[in-house]
Amino acid sequence: MGKKYVYVWNKNRVEGNSKMKDILGGKGANLAEMASLGLPVPPGFTISAEVCKYYWDNNKKFPEDLKSTVEEAMRELENVTGKKFGDNENPLLVSVRSGAAISMPGMMDTILNLGLNDESVEGLAKLTNNERFAWDSYRRFIQMFGDVALGIPHEKFEDALNEVKNKKGVKQDLELDANDLKKVVELYKKLYKEEGKEFPQDPMKQLWIAIEAVFGSWNNPRAIKYRQINEMDKQGLLGTAVNVVAMVFGNMGEDSGTGVAFTRDPNTGEKKYYGEFLTNAQGEDVVAGIRTPKSLDELKNINPKVYNQLLEVMDKLETHFRDMQDIEFTVERGQLYLLQTRNGKRTAAAAVKIAVDMVKEGLINKQEAVMRVKPADIEKLLHPIFDPEELKNAQYIGKGLPASPGAATGKIVFSADDAEKLAKDGEKVILARPETSPEDVGGMNVAEGILTSRGGMTSHAAVVARGMGKTAVVGAEDIVIDLKNKVIKSNGVELKEGDWISIDGNEGKVYAGKIKTVRPEGLAGDISVLLEYADEVSVLGVRANADIPRDAKVAREFGAQGIGLCRTEHMFFGPERINKMRTMIVSKTEEQRRAALEQLLPFQRSDFKGLFEEMEGFSVTIRLLDPPLHEFVPESDEQIKEVAKMIGISEDELRSIVKDLEEFNPMMGHRGVRLAITYPEIAEMQTKAIILAAIDMIKEGKKVQPEIMIPLVGNVKELTILKESIKKIADELIKENNVDLEYKIGTMIEVPRACVVADQIGAEADFFSFGTNDLTQLGLGFSRDDYGKFIGDYIEKGIYEKDPFQQIDREGVGRLIKLALDGGRSTNPKLKVGICGEHGGDPDSIEFAHLVGLDYVSCSPYRVPVARLAAAQAAVNYKRGKTVNY
Repeated sequence: MGKKYVYVWNKNRVEGNSKMKDILGGKGANLAEMASLGLPVPPGFTISAEVCKYYWDNNKKFPEDLKSTVEEAMRELENVTGKKFGDNENPLLVSVRSGAAISMPGMMDTILNLGLNDESVEGLAKLTNNERFAWDSYRRFIQMFGDVALGIPHEKFEDALNEVKNKKGVKQDLELDANDLKKVVELYKKLYKEEGKEFPQDPMKQLWIAIEAVFGSWNNPRAIKYRQINEMDKQGLLGTAVNVVAMVFGNMGEDSGTGVAFTRDPNTGEKKYYGEFLTNAQGEDVVAGIRTPKSLDELKNINPKVYNQLLEVMDKLETHFRDMQDIEFTVERGQLYLLQTRNGKRTAAAAVKIAVDMVKEGLINKQEAVMRVKPADIEKLLHPIFDPEELKNAQYIGKGLPASPGAATGKIVFSADDAEKLAKDGEKVILARPETSPEDVGGMNVAEGILTSRGGMTSHAAVVARGMGKTAVVGAEDIVIDLKNKVIKSNGVELKEGDWISIDGNEGKVYAGKIKTVRPEGLAGDISVLLEYADEVSVLGVRANADIPRDAKVAREFGAQGIGLCRTEHMFFGPERINKMRTMIVSKTEEQRRAALEQLLPFQRSDFKGLFEEMEGFSVTIRLLDPPLHEFVPESDEQIKEVAKMIGISEDELRSIVKDLEEFNPMMGHRGVRLAITYPEIAEMQTKAIILAAIDMIKEGKKVQPEIMIPLVGNVKELTILKESIKKIADELIKENNVDLEYKIGTMIEVPRACVVADQIGAEADFFSFGTNDLTQLGLGFSRDDYGKFIGDYIEKGIYEKDPFQQIDREGVGRLIKLALDGGRSTNPKLKVGICGEHGGDPDSIEFAHLVGLDYVSCSPYRVPVARLAAAQAAVNYKRGKTVNY
């Protein structure tokens, strides 16, 4: 017996279950699971995703025994339904649908009503005593088959349909009768001929063409782009499965319909039934946004029995799958059928609320809750909102449905291609469409937000925008989006392509013009609870990079456990400080430099105390001056003239000093520890300021943990020279003030040589902090200022999977970090080690930090919540000390 490629489910037997998503896809696996639970699922079978892989690996050929196995499954489907495939009197019709292991809404193809032909459509009309229904089903099938399987453009079918509607003077498809639909079918067949295509009358031929089309859709442009955007290809997906399911019909009259239901609100996460449905329609009508559906609540009035049955099913499915479910259903003549269930896509806010609520309800535990929310979702929760003051004078032009939260402002574009082009040039855009389709996914991904005039909360635009974390307003019916003339009209306002527009995804409101956005501050409610769960789970600490008290305050509000990097150079650029700094730089003697530095000491002392106060009780790592001195001197003639006069030297003398400070390669020049070796008085002043600020805190009865960090050390002797000077000053001040103060002296590891001799450096240091920005720059030999010109080509060609300045290059820089970590701890087992470069806020890099055994990561204040969740997820997924996958 050959390999099993086909799995059936029906009332007599069920093959497969929800744990088989890899080979059955999410749709097939869950259909089998629902059938095994005794729920009302139409019978059918799944052709596994392994066939998709075989198809693409073998020059688009199928396994030898697949044909006979599928035919056998079709015979079983005929027996179960009591209908016959291709029969003219009692025809079995099927849907042929895609379904990958990970949900890809609308990206791959579906064909409904397969099995109809010129003869069986007449039989279906007699059998159901509903001629309109039969011809409506036939025209839908011909259109889907032509579009999906034969590549006839969807728009051409729509044009033919509109021709009949316009001739009759109606707007809705429902207003066409059976004779009208027969005319539509005639036009569709004519279109086939014009396109040089043939519509097959043989149902079995239809089936195999459809199966091949679904497998082919795995590599259509929109599916490929969706997988790229969502980084799905590295998850080892086999491809899509194909589900062949007995048709049930929502377009059989007013007692029939189709809909989508969520067990909780996917926008807010509120525990309430949520969804939409259309009477006398098929499923594609809802998700395509062609008709604006009704709220699920209205089903209660139309058919209370079906409504109550649906609620019962929703509760059962959520409890069974232990997550919010997104359910597609059809009602055929008052009978409920379930076509699909899956874990529903949700907004970031909903993801957090659902995870926290389900812990409280006892459905999941804290570790599971932490894994239910993506780190990027936390970042989205800090979505901007419109500035309340600017909103008072904003020009309101209309309202739609608030499909995905946030506030977005940008230039209007009417096509996905234009959105991608403008975004590439750095423009902020809002994509405006009557409704979006899967082909628009690239433009949606780069847009600030999406606006549609049609569609509901479960339309393509709404679902995809929520998944991407994009602000979206959909179904704004009073707003006319004119693609032909590229204008938006509403309430007497006309906006052209390129004009600014602002959309509020929280309230569904749309405004003309550009409105300033602001970030919310602090964490509250469910997000705070979820991050408390995260802190309980994680073993990696999270600190913040903060240079001023305001940033430190934000960091604490976001849960930072200290400061991992304070860049002191930023403190010298204040108007009352910069010229004192410049006076120090142009000084000719050490005495003059010390005099200038003495004037800067009070400012530094105050700066550091402000940080210590915001981070009371937590470690504060302060980096001594890092950049070269030329960054502080004036450049333009006007600045030189002004500064020379202010500090009392001639312009020529100042120009000469500026020229002497110039370097060919300043990033590898006279900076960091090298400055402190040449001008020890700079490091001495900063040490005094740090220790005196800490002493001030102690005298006020407050706790303080200062850590003095020496940057760019590559040779242990650099560290020992500076350490001796720092200790001498610190210990004398502590003794003079008669206080008990512990402080640490460590170094920033950012020079590859330091990684190699880390055992020597570790013996002298209290801590290491990896400056991954410079370690990446020096390790890869990429200039941070210039690599942007070529890194896109490197990523496209697969040389690097990600930008190495955004995600740690594990094979190269990662090995240097591991080398340094092992070396440092070999001579100093108590060595505290962290990361303070930009990688400290990247989830993949945080996972790496956890794996190799670092103590903490440090990132910008607004990324602290992201890092807290990422650290917890790393702890759930991996034990510390696990071998890193290089």
